[in-house]
Formats: sequence, structure tokens, C-alpha cells
Amino acid sequence: MKYIEVPAIKIEQGPGRALFSFAINGKQIQSIASISRVKRHEDELVGYQRPEVSNHIGDIQRYLESENPMIPNALVIAFSTDVKFLTSKDNTNFLTSKDSTKFGTLKIPLVENEDEKPGLIVDGQQRAAALRAADIDTFQMPVSAFITDDAQEQREQFILVNSTKPLPKGLIYELLPYTETKLSSGLQKRRFPAKLLDDLNHQKSSPFYQIIQTATNPAGVVKDNSILKLIEASLSEGALYNYRDPSTGKGDDKKMVEVLSNYWGAVRDVFPEAWGKKPKDSRLMHGAGMTALGHLMDAIFDRYHTSDRDKIVTYEQFKADLEAMKPFCHWTNGFWDFGSEDKVKWNELQNIARDIQKLTNYLMRKYRVEVWG
Repeated sequence: MKYIEVPAIKIEQGPGRALFSFAINGKQIQSIASISRVKRHEDELVGYQRPEVSNHIGDIQRYLESENPMIPNALVIAFSTDVKFLTSKDNTNFLTSKDSTKFGTLKIPLVENEDEKPGLIVDGQQRAAALRAADIDTFQMPVSAFITDDAQEQREQFILVNSTKPLPKGLIYELLPYTETKLSSGLQKRRFPAKLLDDLNHQKSSPFYQIIQTATNPAGVVKDNSILKLIEASLSEGALYNYRDPSTGKGDDKKMVEVLSNYWGAVRDVFPEAWGKKPKDSRLMHGAGMTALGHLMDAIFDRYHTSDRDKIVTYEQFKADLEAMKPFCHWTNGFWDFGSEDKVKWNELQNIARDIQKLTNYLMRKYRVEVWG
């Protein structure tokens, strides 16, 4: 096997944590590292990278081809354990922290097969693409690398590196359930709701099976953020709170998914003409409809729920109450009569706080008066 050897600095940052800093001709990056595109294989999430953005790549390429370019930000590459660090025999005069910082050589195998390359680019895919396409002979590119065969660790580093940058939120949310490392408080809070969303979107028994729009399912008709919001609201003070562990923010995910599937399965069957359509054709699948119906789920759950955590509010119970609510709902035609001469055409409801609150109050009032009694 052929290898490329580059001088490198090994920086130990903690037990089992080491970074390797080196520079390499940008044209050689494609020989040692590839892109791990986020996708689904038989409902299993693989990869973590977003698609390349051609305009951004073009801007970087033109800059690289200019008279005196400089890119100070290092690429981040995750290497497999096929890459070896060979410590230099003499580190006595190298820096001052010789116990945690060492000089040596990274020995990187060169392979033709894209899927077998030892490196995966965690951060800097567009810079790497621009370097590959640029009409230049050489450009020394700084690289910061770590060595692991653990795909979860690669995803975690991808999230940590990119969460403060303008990265599509949906991509981060889809990756969250497949990580365990401690993240920022905002992402930490969304990890468990994201897991419930992931289960709903990829369990064949779920009414939401493959209809939630995510990075790996762009054809979905309902926005992932709409589902996340209703899950978070229910976890905070609704039906799902009953199966939550307040000390961890997690809980009995199987029971939660069962409750969600029972309710939204009933919604699907009571309003078949509005289910699975694009939001422009059905306000049920719209952010406003999803949020308001999420609150209605919590209200129906309260009516039937007992203190016995082993008992789940059934599909039949949800369906009976939703059938009683059907005459008051106008998801695909007609007008919503909010009272006091406030009539709104079905498709004029917007995903804004005022309209969401108006629709939620209307459904809750009708349920309390007309159904629950």
C-alpha cells in the first residue's frame, strides 16, 4: 500500500483525546479524505454532511486563484485508525509542554476507492471542494485532525464545530438523537424531542412515517420544526409530561411515541382529506394547525388519563373526541368562525403567534364546551 507522510504536531487535550495539526497541499486532500453525506439506509442514519453549496465554493475558488490568497482556518478531518502517528525520536527541544505535545509524522494510507479513504471531512467541505477545483498548482492548507473509528464521535464533532455557524437547523436536529456528548444547553434540550421526532418519522407504524421534512427526507410535507415544537410543548406541561423524568429531561420514549401515534393516527383518520398534503393545500399540515392540534391532544389526554402510568389513552378515545370536533374544523375549505365577526378563510391562517393563538383558543373553547361539557 502507498502512503503519504506529513510532519505533524500531536496535542493531547485529555484522556484519550488527541489532535494532530499539520499542513498539506490542498490538491492532496481529495486523496486522503472524502465527504460523509447525510442519508438514510433502510431507515438507519448514516453520514452527517450537508450538500455542497456551489456559489460558496465558486467564491472560495476565485479567491484561491487570486494573486495572494490566505486561508487561516484549518480543515477538520476525522481519520480512521489506519492512520498512524510516529513520534519523533527527539522531542526534547520541542515547545515546553513536551508531555502533552509531541512532534512526529502522520502516516496516511492512499487508496483509490472513495468509500475506503482513511479520512472524512468534518468541517471545511466547501474549502476542500474549492481547492480541488481551483486552477492552482499548490496551496498549503492547515488541517486539524483526530483519529477514531466511531461514527458517533464524528457526528458529535460535526455538530459541535458547526452549531455556531449558519448550518441548516434541520440537519443538526436529525443528527442529535445519534449523539451522546454534552452540547450547548439549547441543543441538549432538543436532543430528546428530536429522538421522538426521529422515531415518528421512521417507524412504519407511525402516522407520520416518512412525511416529516428533514435533511434526509426533503420530500416530507410537514416541517420538522412544527413537530419539534408540539413535542416540546407537550413534554413541558402536556400529555408527554406524564412519562417524563424531570431530573434528566428524558423519559419513557416508547410510551410517548405510542401516545403520539394514537392521537395523530386518529387525526389522520378523522381528517383524511387534509392529511399528508402540502401546507398550502391543508392548514392541518401547516405550522399553525400542528401547534393547535398539539394542544388539543393534551386536552383530550387530560380527559381520559388516569394516575396509572401503564395505561395509555387509546386511539379509539382520541378518535371519538376528534370526530365530535370535526364540524368545527376547516382545514382545506370554508371559513374559521372565531366569533365577534372575526371570520378567517381556511388558507389565510399564517404560522405566526397571533394566528396560532387564535386557532388554539378556538379549538380549546369548542372542545371544552361542545365535547367535554
